[in-house]
Amino acid sequence: MKKLSCLSLALVAAGLIGCGSATNTQQMETAPGAPGDKPFWTYSDKTGIGTSYEAYKNGQYANDAQTGEVSKVWFSIAKGMITETMFGLIHQAQIRDMQFIVTGKDFTVTERDALDVSIDYLYKDAQGRPLSLAYKVVSKDRQGRFTLEKHIFTDPDGQTLFVRAKVDTQLGGVKAFVNVNPYVNNNGLNDSAKVTDKGLVAWEGDNFLTLQSSAGFGQASVGFTGSSDNLNALKKNHTLTRTYQSTGEIKGNVNWLAELGEVKGSATFDLALSFGKSQANSFAQGATALDKGYDKVLAHYNGQGNLIGWEDYLANLKPMQRLANYTTDSGQLLHVSALVLKAQEDKTHAGALIASLSNPWGDTVAAEQGHTGYKAVWVRDFYQVAMAFMAMGDPDTALTAFEYLEKVQVMDGTPGNQGDTGWFLQKTHVDGELEWVGVQLDQTAMPIMLAWKLWQAGVLSDEKLVYWYERMLKPAAEFLVDGGLAKILWNDTQITPPATQQERWEEQNGYSPSTTAAIIAGLVTASDIAKLAGDKAGQQRYLDTAKQYNDTVEKLMFTTEGNLQGKDADGEYFFRIARDENPNSSTKLGDNNGRVGLDKRLIIDGGFLELVRYGVRDADAPSVINTLPEYEDETLPENLRVRYSFTFPGDPNTYPGYRRYGNDGYGEDEVKGTNYAEGGQNTSGQRGRVWPFFTGEKGHYEIAAAVAAKGLDKAKVQRIKHTYVRGMEHFANEGLMLPEQVWDGVGVNPFGYQLGEGTNSATPLAWTHAEYVKLVRSLADKNVWDHYPVVSEQLK
Repeated sequence: MKKLSCLSLALVAAGLIGCGSATNTQQMETAPGAPGDKPFWTYSDKTGIGTSYEAYKNGQYANDAQTGEVSKVWFSIAKGMITETMFGLIHQAQIRDMQFIVTGKDFTVTERDALDVSIDYLYKDAQGRPLSLAYKVVSKDRQGRFTLEKHIFTDPDGQTLFVRAKVDTQLGGVKAFVNVNPYVNNNGLNDSAKVTDKGLVAWEGDNFLTLQSSAGFGQASVGFTGSSDNLNALKKNHTLTRTYQSTGEIKGNVNWLAELGEVKGSATFDLALSFGKSQANSFAQGATALDKGYDKVLAHYNGQGNLIGWEDYLANLKPMQRLANYTTDSGQLLHVSALVLKAQEDKTHAGALIASLSNPWGDTVAAEQGHTGYKAVWVRDFYQVAMAFMAMGDPDTALTAFEYLEKVQVMDGTPGNQGDTGWFLQKTHVDGELEWVGVQLDQTAMPIMLAWKLWQAGVLSDEKLVYWYERMLKPAAEFLVDGGLAKILWNDTQITPPATQQERWEEQNGYSPSTTAAIIAGLVTASDIAKLAGDKAGQQRYLDTAKQYNDTVEKLMFTTEGNLQGKDADGEYFFRIARDENPNSSTKLGDNNGRVGLDKRLIIDGGFLELVRYGVRDADAPSVINTLPEYEDETLPENLRVRYSFTFPGDPNTYPGYRRYGNDGYGEDEVKGTNYAEGGQNTSGQRGRVWPFFTGEKGHYEIAAAVAAKGLDKAKVQRIKHTYVRGMEHFANEGLMLPEQVWDGVGVNPFGYQLGEGTNSATPLAWTHAEYVKLVRSLADKNVWDHYPVVSEQLK
């Protein structure tokens, strides 16, 4: 039989199927097997995240700003693969993952298989410091058959993820494929897909996702994940024997598979994964990026030459060069932290700072419905990041973030609110949509504290501060004094400060040292702002209440009859939280995260250190000094112990790490090895691991203690630098992403984590990067960055 010509094939397959590829492939119109497998999110332990740098215009993102059209595309990388990629709002994932596949005459290897993966940055300075969030991922076949190298970044002037894939091999008969699992509009169901003459399409409603290759595709197929996605057939046959052109009328969990082409020694493929509100617009976005080409798109993304990009953002952060001297890696993690924090801001709602561009333990979290995970606003995490922007020299983002906070304050117009106003919502989408509605009084105090810091730095003028006092800060301060009824969605609770409905770990109610520290600092700074505003009644009322709360700190939260058993435990220390007013009672805390609640005196955490950070207690206050031995005691019973010591390959030193608190269950199961709440149910073996930002919190205390003593001399600076700063740098992964939690060596370890390696909880965590930035700034300034001298002055 005569072979089909290229022209004939173009007519048969709408120009998509290449010569020699389709002759032995059966083309079917509609893929069977709808709706496909149950969808789940993917790994949360990201080794890279990225988006383009966009400049503000008058504190907002706009297409007529100096950086041009606003690109609203974010991507993530985990286990060497491109994972959740967002378009629109920062939480709106559009794919689960994109993986490349290499086939030979007798093998098929996917990126999910065991490859040796390394990650690096494409654009760095002479000191090795990354200058943009553009990545090079190299994956090597362990049998030496091929090497796959990917370059990943976005088009700063469009809605496209640009991916260059290069395959090198010495074998013959090798082909490269690309496989994508679309999750259009932030869920893994309800999607349709088809093959067109321009490339692959998936859509839900008016949300469209397309994939194009600069060289076209050899063969292409769409299907339903797990049933007609052709992955198993490709693994079995090492070639596509059947393709499907459409997923038909039934929607579901769809999948794309396309042949990129043959690899004769070396082959390079440029791909555009693009987004739009129509199929035509999405394809046009990708075509534009591919027409501009790799070099131009990357140069603009980086900000090379006259183009404005990430390098320009870093260059405008004036303190960074000085701060690099107080790191042990020449500022590499400092650069990445600055980039990562800025990248985790929404571009529709300027100033909306999320907690992490990840879904914790996502590979066992169902994706049947829209899900934000950590891609949402918590005012507490938000405060940490805004303060880090100030520390690294970006007051514009800090100010824009502060002004955004009005969107998440409970007021009369808040949808569904039937209670009192002034407090700030627990967790929201970046557009302000309600998600969680517990009352956390530290989150109500922190906007006031942030405003005071912005004012002291000259970022907020007197006039603007008075404006925000009347509009946002005074209602918050009033709630910190009087409390009130929280009545919104499920919540119908009377709040009586300083008792909080939830403390900073969102799990218990009562009197918390960390929450109370923020409340007192919030009220003292509110009093100072009220003075500026001419509100004498408010000035006195807020200060008097702060002093009243201050007098109760030890009375409510410091036990003199503690029952912790350890070599350094003496029965006198701050505990995590109390539900009653007797610090020596045996009142139990509530059950949470699979763990049964225990006597409150058995549960300690580092929350007492916030008393020192904010100026509520001196570093040498007896109650603080008396708590440090228990906090540092590694002989406490395993479940109640907080501190762990870490060593890392090639470094003889030991570094401290800390859990959130004793009896923490927010982590992997130490008996079964399963993810947190895998299958939607908590288990009694769940164990919260070490969180790296506590190493920064302890480092901040050491700075405060040194300043309070004889000053922070050179020797103390070096000790803190090589203990706490270096410790946090060790906790970063290969992509220099800092995690929420790291493996502490306790329990079964089916994932093969190394000691101190990030788990699958949430990476990168904005709070961890923010704490690192602030620690370095505090060390450089020889003074704690987010200390409030007015607090200690007014409480005396």
